[in-house]
Amino acid sequence: MPRFTFLGSGSQLAWVVSIALLSVPIPASAQTETAKPVFVDGQAQVVPAFANASEWIHEQLWVETEFDSDKNGKRDRVHVDVTRQKQTGADGLRVPVIYESSPYFAGTASGRAILWDVQHELGVDPPARTIHPSIGFNANRKSVSNSLISTWVPRGFAVVHSEATGTGLSSGSPTVGGAPERLAPKAVIDWLNGRAKGYTTLDGQTEIRAEWCTGKVGMTGTSYDGTIPVAAATTGVKGLEAIIPVAPNTSYYHYYRSNGLVRSPGGYLGEDIDSLYDFINSGDPVQREAGNRLYRDGAFAKGQDRRTGDYNAFWAEHDLLPFTKNIKCAVLMAHAFNDWNVVPEHSVRISQAIKGRVPLVQYFHQGGHGGDPPLELMNKWFTRFLYDVQNGIEKGPKAYIVRESAPSSPRPAPTPYDDYPNPAASPVSFFLTSGGKTAGGLSPVKPVKQSTEELTDDVSLDATKLVQAADSPNRLLYATPELTAPVHLSGTARVTIRLAASAAAANLSVYLVQLPWTVGPIGTANLITRGWADPQNAKSLTKGGDYHSMERGTPLKPGEFVTLTFDLEPDDQIIPVGKRIGLMILSSDHDFTLWPKPGTKLTVDLDATRIILPVVGGSAAFKLAVGDR
Repeated sequence: MPRFTFLGSGSQLAWVVSIALLSVPIPASAQTETAKPVFVDGQAQVVPAFANASEWIHEQLWVETEFDSDKNGKRDRVHVDVTRQKQTGADGLRVPVIYESSPYFAGTASGRAILWDVQHELGVDPPARTIHPSIGFNANRKSVSNSLISTWVPRGFAVVHSEATGTGLSSGSPTVGGAPERLAPKAVIDWLNGRAKGYTTLDGQTEIRAEWCTGKVGMTGTSYDGTIPVAAATTGVKGLEAIIPVAPNTSYYHYYRSNGLVRSPGGYLGEDIDSLYDFINSGDPVQREAGNRLYRDGAFAKGQDRRTGDYNAFWAEHDLLPFTKNIKCAVLMAHAFNDWNVVPEHSVRISQAIKGRVPLVQYFHQGGHGGDPPLELMNKWFTRFLYDVQNGIEKGPKAYIVRESAPSSPRPAPTPYDDYPNPAASPVSFFLTSGGKTAGGLSPVKPVKQSTEELTDDVSLDATKLVQAADSPNRLLYATPELTAPVHLSGTARVTIRLAASAAAANLSVYLVQLPWTVGPIGTANLITRGWADPQNAKSLTKGGDYHSMERGTPLKPGEFVTLTFDLEPDDQIIPVGKRIGLMILSSDHDFTLWPKPGTKLTVDLDATRIILPVVGGSAAFKLAVGDR
């Protein structure tokens, strides 16, 4: 007789039928029954019959797209590999797919010679970038990548990889945020659903079909590889059921500019969209010249505008936000609050746009670039939406945040929250009181009329040195009283500054910090958040929010005051007892902005300058933390 063995508990129960031998012989059909996925506690489990890597089926193919990125008169084809269980062959098992696409799989350029020289004055044409390395090409590669396979194939998912257009063995040209980066993964998903054609060779006509696929696809990846799932989702392609983007770049303007200012991604001073093109241009050398002409030396050179940093039609074409209305899949968004390469606004802006329209959960940690959500969370997400297991993941907490910990400690488990930003957070305005050359005050109480204070730009002094200086003419610093209770900030801080400059152009950088500053890596022990803006764009910077103004910046009139409002990077941080919250204003940022010669003066009107902080518990919580001081 059958015996039912219970394998787990929770919202999704897993049962396996085992046959008690007794005196009844096992039917031949039972001896040869095809292995199937197993789910326990709402998660796909490793199935021993799926776990033997030597039995996996590997396929290589080229999927034809609907575009011609290098304008050679032929539709681009993207190089794809598939790894699936042997049971999807003769046994006829059909499985969903976890898919990753990347421009990095075939290798990248090395060295920093592809970066722009940042040591020049503002508002002038920069020195030409003349070094364009050639990435090695291997026409005999038989696969794309091994990532994800060992995690997901044993759990009952096939894994698919593709090389981005113009990289590796894919034809066409890299477009770095152009339409092909949305349409190429769409073509692969269409192929998995029988709507597009795949071929056994780059230029042949022998077709290969994905009859083993259920048609349900999930995507994941980190950084550029995390951008592509969002890009694919913005097409609304049928079959893409769930994505887990990790640190995605959702706007190349937000990656290379901030509020009208030329601003590099952290760790890559001088990088711009054309140098990223050189970094990934790994396709067939025969096709590279066409791409160079069309994109790097054509559209990019014309549109990127390192002279002003202004937003324009070129940057609008390389932004995913306008396409978010097409997103239909479930989104588990992951980012780090101390990611200064792809800053956290990239994820938050997309999450805010889709919130309430599709299943959405946000995961954040306090570290740097990258960092997947816990495997349990990823497993439940893909299991729910690719296998339709009703595990309730989309009905639980809408945000998971890893709380602060010492840099040497292992990353703790995330804390669940109702949402991000924390629904209990409300805006609290803080005003400045004089003394910024040492440390003035920062308080919710607006002071009586004050004068102005001045700083002198000197890019040779990085922000970490300036914030530690007891007295400095090169920054202005304002701080709250010491906290006697923790203060939880959750959301986006917004700063309004009224200033005048002694030159026609100036950088503006703003840091929100913990004082005393803890010496060591940037993180939750010292930095809260930061942001940058171009005072020449003051007319556009009146409300904060996602900067998309097409209005051109205008040169400053020396000594004439302008007012600008802009957002710092989103954050969620608990400031501990014994710390002070500090606002530091400086001009050029050694690690992020252009490097003009020292000497430009910024004069700040204290009465017209403030910062709004998202405080959990609002003004009452902050008052409790500082008392009547």
